[in-house]
Amino acid sequence: MSLKIVVLAKQVPDTRNVGPDAMTAEGTINRAALPAVFNPEDLNALEQALLLKDQFPGSTISVVTMGLPKSAEVIREALYRGADAGYVITDRTLGGADTLATSYTIAQAIKKLGDVDIILGGRQAIDGDTAQVGPQIAEKLGLTQVTYAEEILSLDEVARKIIVKRHIDGGVETVEAPLPLVVTVNGSAAPCRPRNAKRLMKYKNATVKAERPADAPAPTKDYLDITQWGANDIDADPEQIGKTGSPTNVKTVVNIVFKAKESKSLTGSDNDIENLMVEMLNEKLIG
Repeated sequence: MSLKIVVLAKQVPDTRNVGPDAMTAEGTINRAALPAVFNPEDLNALEQALLLKDQFPGSTISVVTMGLPKSAEVIREALYRGADAGYVITDRTLGGADTLATSYTIAQAIKKLGDVDIILGGRQAIDGDTAQVGPQIAEKLGLTQVTYAEEILSLDEVARKIIVKRHIDGGVETVEAPLPLVVTVNGSAAPCRPRNAKRLMKYKNATVKAERPADAPAPTKDYLDITQWGANDIDADPEQIGKTGSPTNVKTVVNIVFKAKESKSLTGSDNDIENLMVEMLNEKLIG
């Protein structure tokens, strides 16, 4: 049996290395000040997909991402590591999407791909930490969902069932679910394998149309032409995408950067701890 696998990936600003210029005056992420990276937990999801591909020869992995044309970099990274194809959903009308509009857009793209056996994605993206997109996609597609997955233990191709170990508070849980389904993967899952040198040489010049000069011809080799879809290509309802389809409105964002001007040494005595708590309450750092 061969599987048709979709991996959801996102290019995100590296919020693990945040400095004082990480936020704009308007309270949004200053994406120009932070390097763009492959969302870490999406890499964990990619590894689970690659393990299934190893187990079931003939399986294919398609990576879907939504964002600016430069987000094709995560597609190339996935191709270097073993994915078979990539799709970049990019369109000005998609800008400003919250999780509801994002999940609708990606669900429309998956519908266009056709019958899919398993959809894998990271638990959450480090630029939002909502963990909402994967479950929302499952709901929009009417599929079973397994969240917080750490390992796919087995897949029965005859019964079309999968057994997944998932992380829960205080331990782990083993669940069985039918195919097709959506699985979101924890950062505690197996890390993604490194780039393959031969695949790096093969795909390093792969691009989407928007990355190439307007007068540049299409690549002579099909595998160097990463598929680019706009809102019309996935039959998206204009009322459900981008800012228009996003009910979420951020009122304000406060960027707090702690700067140590002095230090204190505590003995661990009840009196020292009590004084520290009073000071923090007065400074409104807690409470």
